[in-house]
Amino acid sequence: MHELSIVTYVIKQVEEIAKENELTKVSAVTLEFGEVSGIVPEYLIDCWNWYAKKTPLIEGSELKCETIPAITWCDNCKKTYPTVKYGKTCPHCGSGTTWLQQGNEMNIKEIEAC
Repeated sequence: MHELSIVTYVIKQVEEIAKENELTKVSAVTLEFGEVSGIVPEYLIDCWNWYAKKTPLIEGSELKCETIPAITWCDNCKKTYPTVKYGKTCPHCGSGTTWLQQGNEMNIKEIEAC
């Protein structure tokens, strides 16, 4: 379960941002992560709730999760397609010369202070 290490990293980043902006309490954090990132939202939220109890700045805060769709680019036909539905083979031309354009990343999208 890598979700705990992700939550630990995110909370440390939120603490740094809060300090820079003189925030004393965070009510919610929105994370966006890729459809094929391997992150399980339910596990992430469980880890967040556990860790938040130990961190005064975010205690009682909500973790909001948004999914970034996985999109693959085909070098042969220069088109994109939904990765999860078609995998590595381009549905437009049948090529395997493709690469993941988006859908594996994770970002802190928003921090809400109260």
